[in-house]
Amino acid sequence: MERATFNVLFFIKRAKRLKNGNVPISARITVNGERAEFGIQKSVDDEQWCSQKGGVLGFSKDAKKLNAYLDLIKRKLYQFRQDLEESGRVLTAELVRNAYLGIEENAKTILGTFSDHNQRCRKLVGIDFAIGTCERYETCYRHLANFIQHTYDKSDVFLRDINPTFVKDFEFYLKTERKCAHNSATKYLKNFKKITRIANSNGWMKKDPFVNTKFHLEDVDMDFLSTDELELLMSKHLSVPRLQLVKDIYLFCCFTGLAFIDVSNLVYSDLKERDGKTWIVKKRQKTKNWCNIPMLDPAVQIMEKYKSHPVCLSTGKVLPVLSNQKMNAYLKEIADLCGIEKNLSTHTARHTFATTVTLSNQISIEVVSKMLGHSSINMTKKYARVVDDLINKDMTKIYGKYEQVEIL
Repeated sequence: MERATFNVLFFIKRAKRLKNGNVPISARITVNGERAEFGIQKSVDDEQWCSQKGGVLGFSKDAKKLNAYLDLIKRKLYQFRQDLEESGRVLTAELVRNAYLGIEENAKTILGTFSDHNQRCRKLVGIDFAIGTCERYETCYRHLANFIQHTYDKSDVFLRDINPTFVKDFEFYLKTERKCAHNSATKYLKNFKKITRIANSNGWMKKDPFVNTKFHLEDVDMDFLSTDELELLMSKHLSVPRLQLVKDIYLFCCFTGLAFIDVSNLVYSDLKERDGKTWIVKKRQKTKNWCNIPMLDPAVQIMEKYKSHPVCLSTGKVLPVLSNQKMNAYLKEIADLCGIEKNLSTHTARHTFATTVTLSNQISIEVVSKMLGHSSINMTKKYARVVDDLINKDMTKIYGKYEQVEIL
C-alpha cells in the first residue's frame, strides 16, 4: 500500500493579534492533501517570523528556545504518524492532531450526551417524565447549541472542556443574547447541571463544573384577579367563540385552583360525589400529590356548558382545553377587552383561587394547601398574598379597643 504523504507546517495568524501586539503560532498537519490545524499556545512578534523557515529569525536566547520548541512538536507529530501507521490505522491529519492533543477518538461531547438524555426522556414521557419537562430539556439543548456556536464557533464541545468558566459564560449568554430573566436562566442551568452530573457519574468528566455554583430563584409576585376583576370577567360575554372558550376555562381554573396541565387532563373519572357536592379528586401532574377540591357553582356551570362539546365527547375530557401557548395568547386579548391591566396567563388563575377565592373568604391556609395539592404550607405561602380587604376585616377586631385611649 502506498504510504500517505505527510507534512507539518508552522504559521502565524495575523488576524488574531493579541493584546501585547504578538500573533499566535499554529501548526498545520497535511496528510494526502487534507489539513488539520491547532494552536501551540505560543506567540511571536510577526516581524521576527519567517514564513519560509516556519520559525523565528535571529539567534537570541528567546528565538533559539522557541525554535527548539517547534522542532520538538514536529518530532512528536512524526512519531505519532509512525505509531499510527504501525498500528494499521488509516492515517488522517485529524487523527495525528488528536493523538498529539490527547483527544480520544470516541471522546464524549456535551451536546451528544445531552441529545442521548433527551431521547431517553422522550421515551419515558408518561412514565417518569411529563411532556413539559421533556420540552424544557429540549429547549435548553437548543440554547446550549446556539451558545457553543455563538461563543466558540464550534458545533459541539468535548465534556473535558466544560469548566466553571463555561457555565458562567452560558449563564451570561442566556441573560444577554437570549434575554432570559434570572429565574428562567437559572432553570436552564439546572437542566444543564443534570447532564454534567450524568457525565460525572459515568466518568466522562474529571471535575464538576458546578462545584461552587449555588442556585437561587428570585421571588416573583404573580398577578391575580381581584374580586371586582373576577366578577367583571364572569359577567363579560365575548362574541368570538375562541375567546369565550378560553375565558370559561380560565374561570374554571380560578374556581378550582387547577394548574393548566391538570385541567387539560381532567376527565370525568376524576370527579367524585360527596354529600351532594361534586369533588375533583386527582393527583397533580407536577408533584404527584393528591388534591381534593369541592367544585363551586361557577365551575359546575362551566363543566355542564361543555358536556356535549365534540372534543369532550370524543376524548372523555371535562373541558376542551387548547394548548398553553394559545391560552396565554388569547388571555392577553381577553384582558384588553375587559380593561384588566394585568398580565393574565393560565397560572394567574391558580393564584386567583388561592388569594381571592379562598383566603380572602376566610378559608384556612391549611385547607387551601390541600386543595392546591402542595407538599407543604410553605409552597402555598408563595401563592397567597394578603389583600387589603382581608387586612381590613382582621383589623376591625381591634379598631374599637383603642378608641378611648388618650395619648399624653
